[in-house]
Parts: sequence; structure tokens; C-alpha cells
Amino acid sequence: MNNQFDVLVIGSGPGGYVAGIKAAQAGLNTAVVEKEKLGGVCLNWGCIPTKALLRNAELYEALSEAEAYGFKVGKIGFDTGKIVERSRKVADKMNRGVAALLKKYKVTHLPGTARFSSPRQLDITDPAGKRQAVEAKHIIIATGARPKAIPAFPVDNKTVLDYRGALVLKKFPKRLLIVGAGAIGVEFAYYFSTFEVEVHLVEMLPQLLPSEDSEIAGILDKAFRKKGIHCYTGTSVESFQVKKGKVTATLKKGQTATSLECDMGLIAVGMEGVLEGLALEKAGVKTEKGFVPVDAEYRTNIRHIFAIGDVAGRQLLAHKASAEAEAAVAVIAGRPGRPVDYGQIPACTYCQPQVASIGLTEQQCQQQGLKFRVGRFPYAASGKANAIRHLDGMVKLIFGEPYGQLLGAHLIGPEVTELVAELGLAMRLEATYEEILATVHAHPTLSESVFEATAVAYGLSANL
Repeated sequence: MNNQFDVLVIGSGPGGYVAGIKAAQAGLNTAVVEKEKLGGVCLNWGCIPTKALLRNAELYEALSEAEAYGFKVGKIGFDTGKIVERSRKVADKMNRGVAALLKKYKVTHLPGTARFSSPRQLDITDPAGKRQAVEAKHIIIATGARPKAIPAFPVDNKTVLDYRGALVLKKFPKRLLIVGAGAIGVEFAYYFSTFEVEVHLVEMLPQLLPSEDSEIAGILDKAFRKKGIHCYTGTSVESFQVKKGKVTATLKKGQTATSLECDMGLIAVGMEGVLEGLALEKAGVKTEKGFVPVDAEYRTNIRHIFAIGDVAGRQLLAHKASAEAEAAVAVIAGRPGRPVDYGQIPACTYCQPQVASIGLTEQQCQQQGLKFRVGRFPYAASGKANAIRHLDGMVKLIFGEPYGQLLGAHLIGPEVTELVAELGLAMRLEATYEEILATVHAHPTLSESVFEATAVAYGLSANL
């Protein structure tokens, strides 16, 4: 077996497997080490299976409103076991796809765990316990991230869940407490509440989705409350106990404390890089606050060792990891690359209504003292949104002055996770409002809302 490689990638998530393939495409002898399933957390326990679950929730929600569309379907039921089974089948199919891609591009797959023995050498221990020493000219750490263990919230994936436990839960609780209203928290809040679970969603910061534009977060809060989700923003969890198979928490907002008992808790706060077992100290690689810091070329403090994706910090997003994989391999291959612009990484949340954004929020523009103008177009004024009965939402665009360049885009509503790509391209090409208005948008489409929000910003809308 080949024990020497040009590039060795540790981890096969959306950063790791893309790095492996890109390195092989560059003519480099490449191996990818994976201790669990190919595709990493995103494909097996994150992005893909959660979207399958959320699709089930969307369909159930639509079927429950069948009469509004003129259908008579009787009482709608659901089978939680089959819902979870479908999600796992989708993940398994994608896992096989990654295996096929690595084989296609002749990337060596090394199942097992990787442990540094020196800056260029690692011991790979396969699932049977057999150890193999390998050496590489360049090493890419792409081990991802996991929920941080917080002593106050003892996760056992029975009564107190993390996202992995929630993904495979087949017997739903009557009442669920979710701590943390970031993307994971709000997606599971929508999922469980749609399937008739009483959900209590707690966020310490002043809004749901704290990193999003506050106006968009406010619309989501209102939509969630209309769905029956209990939202507690600006609220801390003062105590959290598990007694007799129940979760009891004391919630505090200002000077007011409230006691809440639920059947289960889901903890959706705190992430850290997956570093254990790597023996980074033997390679001399430094870590910082649970992650591996890198320079502008994705190098660690050891020049031939790189880190990409969640383990390297910044935005913990799959597409950010893939973008960093391409950029890091370009450095290794000695080719001109495209450095990742972290100000142009889209963020997407797949609850209903969906939330998507790119660029600066209105609050960030104000904090930076920028001159700008804002255009808003509500979905209630969209012909397509009315036709499909999804009126909760808005496209909000921010343009800089005096040149009219797009500074930020913030969307909430149906399919906005698809619409944001147009705005990402516009930002990449430094498009101005005039170029967006010169682009004919098909009618009737949800994407017309991008055109209309742009027109509203400059007092040019014919539809609002």
C-alpha cells in the first residue's frame, strides 16, 4: 500500500472531500482519511438529513392546509419512524456518492483515525485496529466541528438531545425546550412544532437568528409565534435539571423568572473544532479557543499543514469549507487562486419561512458609518407568493451611496435560500442597482421581488 502522498486530507466533509478531489485534479497523489462515514457531519448528520426532515415538515404543513387549495383529503397523519428512515436513506445515498467521486478521481480513501507522530508523518488506525504509518508533503486538517460540551446542559441523547440525537428521534415529546435560536435551533423548532410538538425556543440574545438583520429576525419571530412556537428572546437559562425523565428549567428575562417543565431538551448552543486524538502537539500545530487558526493561505503555524472548514473557525458553513478547500489546494499546487471573501459567504436557514442573507446588515452599515439606502419588497405584494399562499416574507436590499453598489441582501420567505445566489453573484461582480434593474426578471416568479426591492430603494417601483 502507498504510504507516501503529496497531499493528505484529514476528514471527508464538504471541505475534506472537495480538497481531496481538487488536489487529485491538480495531479497530486492524494489520500483522504475518514474515521466515520464519507461526507462528514454535513452529509451524514447535518445539512442533508436535516433538509430531508424539513421537507417532510413542509409537506405535512401543506397537506394540513389542503382545504385552502380546494382539496378534500380527510385527516392527515404521520409516521415518525418512516420520516426519520427517509432522512437516513437520503444521507446514505449521498455518502455512496462521495465514495464514488473519490474512486473516480483516484483519491485514496484511508478509513480510520489519524494521529500525528511528527510534522509530516501520521499513524492511521483503521476500524479493525490495524495501524499504518503514512507521510505527506502537505497535510490539510478538515475535521469539522461538534457541539461543545456544556456542563450545565448534560446531553445524553435520551432526555437532553444535541442535533445528532434530534435527527434520529422517532418518538416525539409532547413538550420540547430548545436552548439556542441560531440556525440549528430554529430549524428544529419549525420541524418539531409542525409535527404537533409544543416547542419552547429560548435565546439569550435579543432576537432569533442573532447574526441576521434584526428586521428579518423580527418577521421570523412573528411567523413562529403564529405557528404556535413559544419564543423567549433576551432570555437566559438560569437553571437546568433533569428529574424523573423530565427537563425543568428556570428562564430569566430582566427581573422576571419563569419555571418551565418539558419532556425533552435540545441544546443548540456552542460549537468547537474536532481536535481530539490528532496529537497536534507532535506536529507543533497551535490551537486557539477550540479551533485551528490559519493565515490568508489557510496555513497553520506549520507551513506545510493547512486547516479548512469548521475546524478553522469563522463561519461554520459547508459551502465556506468547500470554498476554502479550493483556495488551499490552489496554494499547494502553486496556482493563482481565488481567496475566499468572507463578506460574501451566504447564510441560509431552512425553516419556514426560510431566511437567507449575504453581505452587511443594516445595523452593520450604521455601525461602520456608511451612507446607504434600503429597498424592501414584501411577499404579500408578489403575485407568485400569493399564488402559492406563502405571504410571510420580504426581500430587503441595501445599496451604498453614492455609487449604488449592493452592500447586503436579507431575505425571508419561501425559497429565499435559492434566491440568494443571484444576489451573491451581483455582489461578486460589483453590480449596482442600475444593473439589477436592467436585468429582466421573469414573471410571475419569486425572484421578481429582488428586482422590485431594488426599484423601491430608488423610488422606481411600479408595483409598490
